[in-house]
Amino acid sequence: MQMPVSTPKKRRPNWLSLVLTISATSLCTALPAQAQFGLGGIVYDPTNYAQNVLTAARTLEQINNQIRMLQNQATQLLNEARNLEGLPLSVLEPLQQQMRQTQQLLARAKGIALDVQSIEQGFGKTYRDIDLTENQRQMVGRAQQRWQDSVSAFEDALKVQAGAVGNIEGSREAINSLLSASQSSTGALQAAQAGNQLLAVQAQQLSDLIATFSAMGRAQSLEAANNAAAKAQAREQLRRFLTPGRGYVPLRQAQAKD
Repeated sequence: MQMPVSTPKKRRPNWLSLVLTISATSLCTALPAQAQFGLGGIVYDPTNYAQNVLTAARTLEQINNQIRMLQNQATQLLNEARNLEGLPLSVLEPLQQQMRQTQQLLARAKGIALDVQSIEQGFGKTYRDIDLTENQRQMVGRAQQRWQDSVSAFEDALKVQAGAVGNIEGSREAINSLLSASQSSTGALQAAQAGNQLLAVQAQQLSDLIATFSAMGRAQSLEAANNAAAKAQAREQLRRFLTPGRGYVPLRQAQAKD
């Protein structure tokens, strides 16, 4: 037996609801600037609401801009703080110690010291203005003193050279430490301080070089002055030797006089 098939009934459009919706929309769009009353007597003004939303959005944007500005200022202050941070490494004390040691070696120089006043007093008396009227014993004693000063000057030069060579290892360690600190520096001040200390190392090396040349030059100058004084003394001794009746007397003549 065949069951009857039921067909769904077509729904008719709710014309009343559609008309009410269109009317409400038209009312809202037709009177945008007028207040509308909702449930419970609450006033709703679309224009005022839109302006408030726009004002709030602009205020929020200003606040975000101020936050970004403060963040940029904080970042700038941090960068400036890093740029003003000092270098934690210092090699000035070891360098000054090495320079003091070199100065002490120069100050312990025997004979005529590396001082203008000492040179003016000692050089003229010992080398330039030698007394050629002294007796033979005194002249030999002064020649012996000049020779001793020359030998001591070369000894002092060797000591200064040894001290300069000994400072090479300390300079190498200081340069390595400063280069490492400069490469890992976090700001401009640290890099500048590392560069300044490298210049200090170079100045210390130059001071050792100057001290070495000065000590060697002192030894060579004293040796040259000794040679000049020895020549002057030799001429005087030769003159005395060749003076008749005063200088050399043959052995037979001396025995005949006796």
